[in-house]
Amino acid sequence: MDRTKIALIFTAALLVAACGKESASPDAQSPANSPAEKAAAADTRLPDGITLVETFDGDGAEIAIPYSKYKLANGLTVVLHEDHSDPLAHVDVTYHVGSNREDPGRSGFAHFFEHMMFQGSVNVGDEQHFKIIQEAGGTLNGTTNTDRTNYYETVPANQLETVLWLESDRMGVFLDAVTEEKFEVQRETVKNERGQRVDNRPYGRALETMYASTYPDGHPYSWPVIGWMEDLNRADLNDLKRFFLRWYGPNNAVLTIGGDIDKQQTLEWVAKYFGPIPAGPEVKDLPKQPATLEKDRYVTLEDNIHLPALAMMLPTVYANHEDEPALDAAAAILGQGQDSMLYKRLVQTGRAVQASVTHSCKELACEMWFIVIQNPASGESLAEMEQAVRDTLTDFVERGVSEDDLVKFKAGYESGRVFGLQSVSGKVSTLAAFETFTGSPKGIDDEINAYLSVETEDVTRVFDEYVAGKPSVLLSIVPNGKTELAAAEQNYEWDRTIPESYADEDEALALRPVKDDFDRSVQPTPGINPQVELPAIKDGKLENGVRLLSVQNDETPTVTVRAVFGVGQRDEPRGKAGLTAMMTSLMTEATTERSAAEFTEALKRLGASVSVNAGAHDTTVTLNVLAKHLDAAMPLMMERMLKPAFTEEDFARIKQQTIEGLQQSRKTPQGLATRALGAVMRGPQHPLSYPMGGLPDTVANITLDDVKGYYKAHFPNHLLGVTASTSLPHDTIVKSLDGLAKLEVTKPVRPAIALQQPKIEGQTIYLVNKEGAAQSSLRTGQHALPYDALGNYYLSYLGNFPLGGNFSSRINLNLREDKGYTYGARTYLNGGPESGLYTFSSEVKKEATADALNEVLTELATYDKEGMTEAEFDYLRSAIGQQEARNYETPGAKLGLLSRILDYDLPLDYRSQQNAILKETDRETLNKVFTGILEPENQAIVVVGDAASIRKDLEALELPIVELDEDGNVIEAESAPAATESASAH
Repeated sequence: MDRTKIALIFTAALLVAACGKESASPDAQSPANSPAEKAAAADTRLPDGITLVETFDGDGAEIAIPYSKYKLANGLTVVLHEDHSDPLAHVDVTYHVGSNREDPGRSGFAHFFEHMMFQGSVNVGDEQHFKIIQEAGGTLNGTTNTDRTNYYETVPANQLETVLWLESDRMGVFLDAVTEEKFEVQRETVKNERGQRVDNRPYGRALETMYASTYPDGHPYSWPVIGWMEDLNRADLNDLKRFFLRWYGPNNAVLTIGGDIDKQQTLEWVAKYFGPIPAGPEVKDLPKQPATLEKDRYVTLEDNIHLPALAMMLPTVYANHEDEPALDAAAAILGQGQDSMLYKRLVQTGRAVQASVTHSCKELACEMWFIVIQNPASGESLAEMEQAVRDTLTDFVERGVSEDDLVKFKAGYESGRVFGLQSVSGKVSTLAAFETFTGSPKGIDDEINAYLSVETEDVTRVFDEYVAGKPSVLLSIVPNGKTELAAAEQNYEWDRTIPESYADEDEALALRPVKDDFDRSVQPTPGINPQVELPAIKDGKLENGVRLLSVQNDETPTVTVRAVFGVGQRDEPRGKAGLTAMMTSLMTEATTERSAAEFTEALKRLGASVSVNAGAHDTTVTLNVLAKHLDAAMPLMMERMLKPAFTEEDFARIKQQTIEGLQQSRKTPQGLATRALGAVMRGPQHPLSYPMGGLPDTVANITLDDVKGYYKAHFPNHLLGVTASTSLPHDTIVKSLDGLAKLEVTKPVRPAIALQQPKIEGQTIYLVNKEGAAQSSLRTGQHALPYDALGNYYLSYLGNFPLGGNFSSRINLNLREDKGYTYGARTYLNGGPESGLYTFSSEVKKEATADALNEVLTELATYDKEGMTEAEFDYLRSAIGQQEARNYETPGAKLGLLSRILDYDLPLDYRSQQNAILKETDRETLNKVFTGILEPENQAIVVVGDAASIRKDLEALELPIVELDEDGNVIEAESAPAATESASAH
């Protein structure tokens, strides 16, 4: 389950509350002739127990989400948004409870419940919530942050009643189904998640260390959302039940429903399923609690990293404070983008690999973050990085804030808001967040006005009040054993007090029985599946013969244009792995017309972005822009594409930063596993065996002349095609693409990759040592089919679905839910134009490495022998067959469809043909095709972990073990003491 993330260097969760302002209380009395009264007069058919609070039609605003808001007698708030553009419904249940509602010593409970509430309820069996939604063609998840927990589903519109039944069941009758066994399995799953996301990831513990060092002991933000493991280890089942009973009542929840819905029918279902659930205890808002610091606090964290980093954090206000927009603007000027002050001081000069500034807001407190990753090649220290940050703050005072700064900031804000509302889930989640934190879904309107009203003097004032000269927390993250690299000696120690007892631990559980007048155990019968039409695709050619595929998108006034070039990783010369990525990185720097900062400024004034991305088989240049700015943005796209400066200065800096970043990736087990599996499966010199960025040694071999020659050979003459998703008429788009239409193009000549891939015979373990790793990375691989949209590749994709292709697959349920070995496990069929692989991937707890591997090999062998069951066949046909409504909802999804058609020259209706294949193919055929490519007896097995701890257990599997170094080279090999077939029979 995903988490809200911090947009900085650290991959831990940033616990961000929604922004927005609304002065009206949700329970305020409506004045005479108010929208609520008018709507109520127009709609007298409200089900018993539901009251209309307000309606909002957008008031003609350019960015607005119309809605109707209701209240149930039990306190549940319901928000409905009609959007008939796609036959989809999105449901979000947000509980106003996050980690900030936990008691000291009882951390992690809110996040733990996010896991537990997928474990079934009285009328829904174990793991059935996932299965029911996925079988219906839907998707689902849950997230937890400091301030709220939410659960959400996107489904075909005919499945809405089923979703409401599921969500109401776990709100009302969840606890009766909770068992000690489920509790223990999910406790292990949470530990595995922490291992994967925090303990086994570089910088993973930085965020929690910062918060513990910033907020006093017992403050709601002084512990991490995922919790301290010692707290979860102490918890018992009744502790968790009490937490649920305190916070998960309907009166502490917002139910938001959007999409292709019938409002009257939806309200009747809401009344039926949620109305009988009793209210929980009263919930009051917590007081705002920004941190206060009397002086600078220096803290040092040792970690398994290559690049030392400095995090500097200053307390500011809290979410929805009137000064939040101006503080966001200050952060953008200081350190967001290539034109920002900190970037130009540190990254552009090569002093740092990364430097950024972010203003992060949560419900109770906000902080301004300054993040710098040191470049060891510069010879500078973290102390000098700290001084550089302080010098930037001094310069900000002298520089001042210009009107142009705010033009760029506001354009970016507006664009981000519009692009964020391209899906029904984006609209629904926005409404839900504003209702939860401001008391009205209409809060987005006030937020937009606040951000677009920021003046230069506002930014100067908040900088002076909250940032300039104010004390901060400074965290130095240094390699293990090198505390001398810290910016300064540690002067602050944080500790935590754990109460010896709690007032509620001897209290009886205050259960709230639900009394229904219907049989809640009966799953609703969905209506007729909605008819989903493929998007209408315009297929034509530009003036120069280049293919143009475009699709209309009328939901938001946006345009995305993508130019595809026939050059990718597979075309890199031997010894130059990473050349494509190096070229694309340099293409995002200076052009012959302007510096990188000047180019970024031009884009920001339009709220646009132009990205250049390297792929295995092609390279893309993509423009995202509001429709009203398309004509101004297209010349920038062309400049980015056609006029890279490729300066010596940029090349030296990017090359050094790339090498340092690749060194850092060696500190991650996932990075080591990717290279090891590639080297074993394709051969260590095969161009597709490397990570996209190459290896430190191969990048060191690349010269600026290599980059220039590589670019000249492919740009712009190897333009393969253009795709567009647009709210503008097709003729308007064609006219805007005139620059692309005038390019001289030739079809690229791409010889087949000459290197032969190794044959995989038997089962062999390839072990990469990562000393001290908290988890082990497991990968298995075998050769499979190249991509084929309408042949055996597609049938094999279907055949893999029950084995490891979805959450409810055999392998994931075995390793995650039954054994508690992992946070997630999947198998993948990865086919390209020339070759394909079939792989397994998972991060497992260290002590279960060998057992988990044995389970995987057993599952592969069993499936190869028996194939899928009739029930699994019915499940995959239903799940995949009903996904169409989601497949083309957003402009990005539509663009993905166009890209696949362009890349493989597919029929425009290939998805319809695939759906026909799905309906017409029987189980025996799918089993025969998939087991025909599956070779469980011939598997390359990569294990990355602490060899000293796991090797003995791996040896017990009686498989050959070959040790690899971090670059995928063989260190030593052993003979197998017994036949390899025995591994799958343990």
